[in-house]
Amino acid sequence: MTLWNGSFPFYPGANACFPFDTTQAVIVSIFLFMLATFIIILPGIRGRGRLFWFLRVVMGLFVGAVILTVQFTRDWETGWVTANTSYKSFSHAPVNADIGLHIGLAGVNVTLVGNPVNQVNETINYNEHFAWSFNADYDHSYSEGLERGLPSPILYVAEKFTTQSPCGVHRQYRISGHYASLTLWMAFCTWLVSILLFSMPILLYGGYMLLLTATLMLFSLLFFFTARNTPKCPIQFGPASLKTDYGGSFWLTLATGLLCLLLGLGVIILNSMQPEKLKLVFNLDEGKGEEEEKVRGKSYLPAEPSSSAQDLLMVPLGELCEVTATQL
Repeated sequence: MTLWNGSFPFYPGANACFPFDTTQAVIVSIFLFMLATFIIILPGIRGRGRLFWFLRVVMGLFVGAVILTVQFTRDWETGWVTANTSYKSFSHAPVNADIGLHIGLAGVNVTLVGNPVNQVNETINYNEHFAWSFNADYDHSYSEGLERGLPSPILYVAEKFTTQSPCGVHRQYRISGHYASLTLWMAFCTWLVSILLFSMPILLYGGYMLLLTATLMLFSLLFFFTARNTPKCPIQFGPASLKTDYGGSFWLTLATGLLCLLLGLGVIILNSMQPEKLKLVFNLDEGKGEEEEKVRGKSYLPAEPSSSAQDLLMVPLGELCEVTATQL
């Protein structure tokens, strides 16, 4: 690493500020496009079933969008602190800045924003991501940050999650994030199956798949909860301490999982106690079903006799006897 004037070199073009992510924008845009498509065809649905159909579409798209989006969010656990701290290595010039830590399933984001942004002839507005997914090496990302000469507060926070750190939280967070991500992908698959079953319609098994989706989402929270409650090293910036708490993705996943749980239980209970109301919610026309049953019942009845057979049966009994006697 090259030193310049007794400090690490700083390169232009700092990373954009958190939390904008193109992956989340793409996922949300796709689901919004699907919702707009369903809204366009909404006037073609007649009667009061239009409202129930629209609610089912909104609920289904919302659950799918949440399951996919939280896979890539970086705010499962967040924390902020405002502190006076050194900005560069080998420099004692202090800066006042907001330091943020954002933990996701695939890594951590460390944010540094100055108060004000322009201090010590620098623009202090950084956001750095350090990944620990299967195809990423966290220690390598941290080493690259050292070579690029990242600000000292970012390196100090990122060092707490390295494999060589005495805090020992890297392995727990990494494994918990992998298992939470896996269960969420399974929940996305069961959500797709539930949508398919409701459209067939096989309502009871669709309710079971919604319950399974809710269970998998809650299990993903349980995996992340185990990492969140491991002992952590204190992150101190002088008298100020950086503490984290559950972020928006955690609470959104919890709310969506409970929603799927209530919907699944509601479908199962209505199917066993009041199936007529359940059919009303899913726009199942009972009249069509009765007509189909009548048609099926008629198919098993003997065919109507022909006109010649009817004429024979309508012959009086006396004439039939006379004809028989003549033949004998």
